[in-house]
Amino acid sequence: MSLGPLMVDIAGPELTSEDLAVLKHPLVGSVLLFTRNYRSPDQVTALTAAIRAVRTPHLLVAVDHEGGRVQRFREGFTRLPASRPLGRHFGEDRHDALNLTRSIAWVMASELKAVGVDFSFAPCVDLDYGVSEIIGDRAFGRDPDRVAALASAYVLGMRDAGMAAIAKHFPGHGAVVADSHVALPVDRRAYVDMEEDIRPYPLLINDNLAGVMAAHVVYPAVDALPASLSRRWITDILRGELGFHGCVFADDLTMAGAAAFGDVVERARLADAAGCDVLPICNDRAAVLRVLGEFKPTLAGAPSQARLVRMRARGEPPVNLAADPRWRETVRRIDELSAPPPLVLTDGEP
Repeated sequence: MSLGPLMVDIAGPELTSEDLAVLKHPLVGSVLLFTRNYRSPDQVTALTAAIRAVRTPHLLVAVDHEGGRVQRFREGFTRLPASRPLGRHFGEDRHDALNLTRSIAWVMASELKAVGVDFSFAPCVDLDYGVSEIIGDRAFGRDPDRVAALASAYVLGMRDAGMAAIAKHFPGHGAVVADSHVALPVDRRAYVDMEEDIRPYPLLINDNLAGVMAAHVVYPAVDALPASLSRRWITDILRGELGFHGCVFADDLTMAGAAAFGDVVERARLADAAGCDVLPICNDRAAVLRVLGEFKPTLAGAPSQARLVRMRARGEPPVNLAADPRWRETVRRIDELSAPPPLVLTDGEP
């Protein structure tokens, strides 16, 4: 059985009978895990093994685990820093910041791979304009060249661990205030004025980036549809002008940023027609069941299958990471990076 385009969620820390029925459907190809699915490393390892056992070839298993505010598994995992401190460190010591970013990404990917996760939705390559409700410290900074360099190091670190990276949120979410989880963001800039937001992508694409997630943001000067549902953005610009041949993910189609563009079946059709390989539908089982019953994909075929297969984790899961000198040194540096700055007293106070 081939991998379908739908990415779905599951109810809790173990598979239910309804979960199993959904995962066996040929339209499903991947599973996104959330905090509610996690209790401990041993439990989530058993869960991912159960998901893999449902079908052959096994379903892909993913999680949002970029660090800072966005880290679904915490107890038993290294607490990863947000991207902003790494961007600041880049201004102090470029070489060390790049090496540290690569090692942090390696730790993240190695720990996830050890429990059976195929990939994480990282890195975030949005620019920090200081206005976005949802991006903020998830960005490496405002300067596109700094963001590109750090994102490239992050991708290499994930690759060191045998994990594919997904750059998000194409073409850029940082210049709009609204959070696409709860509203429809609109960025009214002309395409030419978005050059800095897009600039990190060609570098990453040239470095063989495996995945890109498209934003639920409307750029009316380019298209009336959000980038995640737009053939202009996905097929013409991302694949055509930028030459991306990897796997394209829509952002979650149940989010408010997509809700203005028809019911969930219509959104799936639009994302599929735009050129997205993976259509996430999470936190709404009724929507999943409806799409499974009514949606007929047009993109499915050998090229899309090849792009999906490339998202599988490669190599054997690591054993006893805590004994690895690179892991120990990186965790020490993360603790250093996360420590509050020393208190500096003035006016001669000791």
